[in-house]
Amino acid sequence: MKIQEPFARTFVTVRKWPFFIDVGVGLCALAVFFAVVHTGEYWLGRPVPVVPISLKSSSLPLYALYSVIRIGIAYVLSLGFALAYGYIAAYNKRLEPWMIAALDILQSIPVLSFLPPLLLAMIALIPTHQLGIELGVILLIFTGQVWNLAFSFYSSLKAIPREMMEASRIYRYSGWQRFWQLEMPYSAIGLVWNSIVSVANGWFALMACEMFQLKESSYQLPGLGSYIQTATYEGNMGALVAGILTMVLIVVATDQLLWRPLIAWSEKFKFEQVESADRVTSPVLELLKRSTLINSLSTRIVTSIGEPIYRSLAKSDSCRVVKPIDDDQKRGGFDVLSWIVAFAAVALVGWGATRGILLLRAVSGHELLILLAGAGATFLRVNGALLISALWTIPVGVAIGFNPRVAAVIQPVAQVLASIPATAFFPILLIGLMKIGGGLGIGAMALMLLGTQWYILFNVIAGAMSIPSDLKEAASLYRFTRWQRWRTLILPGIFPYLVTGMVTASGGAWNASVFAEYTKLQNRTLEITGLGAQISAATDSGNFPVLLIATILISLMVVTVNRLLWRRLYRLAETRYKLLG
Repeated sequence: MKIQEPFARTFVTVRKWPFFIDVGVGLCALAVFFAVVHTGEYWLGRPVPVVPISLKSSSLPLYALYSVIRIGIAYVLSLGFALAYGYIAAYNKRLEPWMIAALDILQSIPVLSFLPPLLLAMIALIPTHQLGIELGVILLIFTGQVWNLAFSFYSSLKAIPREMMEASRIYRYSGWQRFWQLEMPYSAIGLVWNSIVSVANGWFALMACEMFQLKESSYQLPGLGSYIQTATYEGNMGALVAGILTMVLIVVATDQLLWRPLIAWSEKFKFEQVESADRVTSPVLELLKRSTLINSLSTRIVTSIGEPIYRSLAKSDSCRVVKPIDDDQKRGGFDVLSWIVAFAAVALVGWGATRGILLLRAVSGHELLILLAGAGATFLRVNGALLISALWTIPVGVAIGFNPRVAAVIQPVAQVLASIPATAFFPILLIGLMKIGGGLGIGAMALMLLGTQWYILFNVIAGAMSIPSDLKEAASLYRFTRWQRWRTLILPGIFPYLVTGMVTASGGAWNASVFAEYTKLQNRTLEITGLGAQISAATDSGNFPVLLIATILISLMVVTVNRLLWRRLYRLAETRYKLLG
């Protein structure tokens, strides 16, 4: 890995591309500006909880615009939160166990469990504008995107080789310098691949967030999710196919214009001593590099704004010596501010727990037994989906990460398939199963697989791509057998990424259970025994006590599994399978 000054100037003669590239970039900027202005006018207007959804094809561009903006804003919020949360959890020994435990719980809670408090809070904060409802929906999408990004960044920070941290200490890097020149580059590959999964999960959550029932109130926002749900409920197959095709086109465009350039860009942060001869390429990235307009704007922004800020921040704490993250440090007592924050947190938790206990008193013994039976059924489905997903994603992910020829064919297809929400074509799958005599049970398992496997696949790909080329060449030089290669190189190399993928896939499976076990199709409500079905039904009817206890049951099961299995595997990844410099 090369550690360079981010604002170092290099004078390289680059062939400029034709002027039409700059014209295209300018037109894209104007389109973005129009989208921002139009969306701002709509959000600042009076609140309209139920917007009539037109199933005409001419409405799809506007609906697509609204959905893309919601997912984009939610992703930016998710990335910022993940970086801050993962950084604090990785370096604050006192808060780390609490923060990771909270992350374990939050990533397992289905989106619909967040729906009532978030939406009602946002509407209460901004009651006179559509912005309140929109922020509620964006935050719901945020809860479906953020957790695997936080896990990825946290695990990458914990896996940074000790020698690299010691080098940053010896060269007296400030915290800001270490973040931009070591920690972010080392985490780049994992963040990029998990971003693909996060946005895919954002589309997954969008299907439930744009159109839903909350007790006596209905909410229906213009967007692709509402369009597809309306077409499904009315049985309009032509509109349903049109909505899915529009979503596929957006996904393909996002893959080619955003994800593939980012994957090609992140290759330069690969930790290796010998540069690999095979590199991921992106024509879009090459075009952007050669754009006169972008180069001119970026140079001016860096020179006038970025460089002074970076230099001042680096200088302000340049005397701080960064210690290794596992150094034994003396734990001093709390200061006054810490005591105030701790007291406020305890008071808030105590108040919330009291209110929750009072709310749970409304749950009858019969309802509790049904919830426990549903918890057992969903638990079996979740772990079955994890096992089936791991059986095929590990070998395929390693093949994609190791073999550029295979990657050139399979990787783009996998990215597109992962970005298409399974909930979009779940109605078509169910209709097909019902015609051949199948039911929701098979469809639920299929949907949970589709909502789970991509977390594991993309983390395995990121792990395989991060294995240094010199280690691969050494394995070939010493003529390792296939079993030796897997045992001594591949499995240890991908192990930290695999653990992260399995943990986040578990959360994805629990989220998918809400959609898989309870659905509305052609004026019918289909459901099977499961905790996800109980959560969906409780959300529709506004049964908050059942919704709360179902969420608690999910959290208890996830925390128990994490404590008994995943926490131990994380510790193993940090100690035994940590790459040394």
